[in-house]
Amino acid sequence: MALTKKQIKQLRSLGQKLKPELIIGKNGITDATVAQAEESLEAHELIKCSLLEGCGYTAKEAGEEFAERLHAELVQTIGHRFVLYRETSKEGVERIRLVRE
Repeated sequence: MALTKKQIKQLRSLGQKLKPELIIGKNGITDATVAQAEESLEAHELIKCSLLEGCGYTAKEAGEEFAERLHAELVQTIGHRFVLYRETSKEGVERIRLVRE
């Protein structure tokens, strides 16, 4: 699913208000961090992740890796943080209503 420019702008705006759900430390990207990101995406659809110094990745590299492994969209990278979006398949979760072009 490719996001439009308007949808990315909308998600970036929503992402600014978020606190990091996932913090990646010196162990880098592990199966455990990917599983944690998976759970967070299913619960919230939009998550912010933060990298600690010395984790060995840039935010862009880590964001792309997570996006690929989780079939999510990398919405934004700023400094040591990145924002991911994926529509949830869970019932009862408040969904983000994306703008239509």
